[in-house]
Amino acid sequence: MMKLKIFFLLLLQGICQWLGAQVNEAVQDSLENEHLAQMVTLSEVVVNNKLNVPSFIDRVKKDTTFYKAFKNLRMLSFSSLNNIVMKDKQGRQIASLNSKTHQTYRGGCRTMTREYENTTGDMADKNGGYNYYTAELYAGLFFTVGKVCGETNIVGSTGLNPKDKSGIEKRKEQLKMLFFNPGKKIPGIPLMGEKSNIFDPRIADLYDYIIDYVSYNGRNAYKFEIKAKEGLSGSDRNRIVYDKMTTWFNDRTFEIMGRTYDLSYNTGAYDFDVHMEVELTKVGRLLVPSVLRYIGNWDVIFKKRERGMFTATLFNFR
Repeated sequence: MMKLKIFFLLLLQGICQWLGAQVNEAVQDSLENEHLAQMVTLSEVVVNNKLNVPSFIDRVKKDTTFYKAFKNLRMLSFSSLNNIVMKDKQGRQIASLNSKTHQTYRGGCRTMTREYENTTGDMADKNGGYNYYTAELYAGLFFTVGKVCGETNIVGSTGLNPKDKSGIEKRKEQLKMLFFNPGKKIPGIPLMGEKSNIFDPRIADLYDYIIDYVSYNGRNAYKFEIKAKEGLSGSDRNRIVYDKMTTWFNDRTFEIMGRTYDLSYNTGAYDFDVHMEVELTKVGRLLVPSVLRYIGNWDVIFKKRERGMFTATLFNFR
């Protein structure tokens, strides 16, 4: 009986500690949001709309709709026009891939067929793989190999996590975190630390935050722009990763309608300079990417520098 009482006391203590941690985290988030809200420049229309800016920032920080939109691709049939181009340091094309693919989703499983595929240079190896990480990343987002079953579009509480992965899979997970989870620390990328967190109070003073009310693809949207302050140099410049990020949110649902990124960083051991644009659309109740454009120049020590670009155009969703 005594052991049972001790067990319940320990359990109650653990629950209280957990609840206390959740409350402290919520209070800290609220204080950070209030502080960031005071740094945001609002257009006259946004002021007149009486937008709750701290709440808006909290939505942005906790958004999962963008990541979920890509996971929704695992639950649909669609067609895709795929273009990948790799260049040398003079800007000359050295490899490319052009294809049209069709994904079929049926009975909880997805498969993919190629209507056509043309490659040049050393884009593909003799085993049907790719000689470039840029192409590997693209394939991981939009191509299906064989028959894949049992997937869901549930984001979950943990989301992306590269800790339990290695090699190319770990690198792809880290890149996805940069794209899908701005404002989160990315584990396993040396020398970057908290610099990928664009909402961290320790680096917030290096950014300009701007909210405007605009038309995006014919629909009303809140445009949230985060950009590095002009004239940064030296140690201050080395504290940021996102040079600029612009997101358009549906003015009613606050779902993401589109996003553009400009990221760059240089540690000596690795460097990257990436621009990406994503447009989203609705298929029934599901939000999905319809166009993705990427231009990237990056280098990792002991690896060959890659200068590449790709465009994905997705359509005929069903």
